[in-house]
Amino acid sequence: MFKAPKWYTVLQYVVMIIVALFMFFPIYWIFCNSLKTLTGISSWPPQLFPSDPQWSNYAEVLSNPSTLLYLRNTLILCVFNTLGTLLSSSIVAYPLARMHFKGRGVVFGIIIATMMVPTATLVIPQYLLFRAFGMLDSFWPLILPSFFAQPYNVFLFRQFFVSIPDSIDEAAMLDGCNRWQAFWKVIVPLGKPIFITVGIMSASFWWNELFTPLVFIDSDELKPLTVGALTSFQLAGGGNQTNWPLQMAFSMLMIIPPAILYIFCSKYITEGIKTSGMKD
Repeated sequence: MFKAPKWYTVLQYVVMIIVALFMFFPIYWIFCNSLKTLTGISSWPPQLFPSDPQWSNYAEVLSNPSTLLYLRNTLILCVFNTLGTLLSSSIVAYPLARMHFKGRGVVFGIIIATMMVPTATLVIPQYLLFRAFGMLDSFWPLILPSFFAQPYNVFLFRQFFVSIPDSIDEAAMLDGCNRWQAFWKVIVPLGKPIFITVGIMSASFWWNELFTPLVFIDSDELKPLTVGALTSFQLAGGGNQTNWPLQMAFSMLMIIPPAILYIFCSKYITEGIKTSGMKD
């Protein structure tokens, strides 16, 4: 068995550390700017760390009444979109993985083909549709599409379900379960890793989503955190000039929940993605 020389191992660690620092620097820079004053953030040369950290920037952001309102709206989008995604995508994926019917491969191929359609191209048809139903400037245009299975999530669920032996379904049905009961009582508990994986991906996406709320939401009381970060920190009488320290502090606070979620659920994400990549 080939054993890599010691210098090669050291070189690998050095390269990984450099890459990690390079990827972490933008977050560090946001944190530094969140502790600066308006004068300090525009100073030249830029300070790698402020000499007089303004921790009050975080207190000002948290005391802003709009912050809790934007947080509530974001949590509504994350919860309902995640539930819709898990429910619809898993139900669509189950027959594609566990049931044998004519045209199953064609249906799955069409679903996979729709993944090549850019999301931005669907916005105008969706906008016209929701305008016709009088649903603009509400949460409906942002939540309803999640209850119609997303192709990528269907793919992940289908690949995971395929890895489960068929004998498990057969045993459940011999014990008197119908297809729905076999799915709900047997497959869903066994699919815990992929449900957690897709749930985290969906929640993270809607926590950071900016484009669709900008298109469908106009009212201030319905804006999520991402849109609120763009509009809430303007200088008084400054001609729409941004209060950058407060916006950076707001951005740092937005980073924390997804980071904590990933830390505690990373093992499920790894297991879910690894198993979903298995071939038939």
